[in-house]
Amino acid sequence: MSLLKFFKKNQHSKDEYNSPSEIVPVHSVTSRTLVFLIAIMTFLSALTLGGLIMVNKSASAWSSDISREITIQIRPVEGELMDANLRLAETIAQATTGVSNARALSIEESEALLKPWLGDDVDLTELNIPRLVVVELSDPIGADLEQLKSELKIIKGASLDTHDAWRAQLDNMAKTILMAGVLIFTLIVVATLLAVVFATRGTMASSQQIVDVLHFIGASNRFVAKEFQSRFLKIGLKGGLIGGIGAIAFYMLLGLITTSYLPASSTEQINALFGTFSLSLVDIIFILILVPIIATLTAITSRITVRRFLKQITW
Repeated sequence: MSLLKFFKKNQHSKDEYNSPSEIVPVHSVTSRTLVFLIAIMTFLSALTLGGLIMVNKSASAWSSDISREITIQIRPVEGELMDANLRLAETIAQATTGVSNARALSIEESEALLKPWLGDDVDLTELNIPRLVVVELSDPIGADLEQLKSELKIIKGASLDTHDAWRAQLDNMAKTILMAGVLIFTLIVVATLLAVVFATRGTMASSQQIVDVLHFIGASNRFVAKEFQSRFLKIGLKGGLIGGIGAIAFYMLLGLITTSYLPASSTEQINALFGTFSLSLVDIIFILILVPIIATLTAITSRITVRRFLKQITW
């Protein structure tokens, strides 16, 4: 086939491809579908990232609260006056380095701590329940807990609980959740890149005649790959921006619902478990950083796919 016949056979509308940047069809079904897909994937990625940020904040707050509070437990001992032992434990704790306050829980407060476990039908007044002294630390690192533990030995039935076991379990749980979140985030990104690969190959197949024309006039594989990369970069930016803004709006709406429409008790429980659903400026910036990252990965994946596809074709 002569070059003139080839051009006549593969001639396209001048309005559709009137510049090098329009080698890849702008308004094709594949492009629109890919924008929608990247928007969904970015939305899910941003939700995952936001969830990881909230879990990390909540875990840090829990760990900080636990590390700043210890308890002295005093068990009932025959012949010992509980009130006197509580006052003595308070005095010893307050005199310890790094302690800011010590307060003995009343009998009513102690019973209230047991009712969720034993039920409201149990008469706790007939039981000799242990009493607690809550000790608040001003300096968890510099507090002399060994001295406190040693001085508490003069009180029969007294023991010191630093909550180290609870803190270790909390840290392990937070790490497990974070690892699971990172895995989910990675799978979403991989799924996005695989979708880009299939979309690129589909676009290449539908634009085969255009690529043939470009090669006849001397265009290199590098030039063609660059044009595809430019188009898919714009697709990635558009889809990523839609998904990122959608995720930010979702968290803002969720925060509004939890603070304005749910009962106060439910809001407190949700905030205790997950923290507040509000995003700080730094959190929003982290989510928006996903947009150029996903767009760049989309462009790079498209370029690599195009170059490999072109190497398999012989003219």
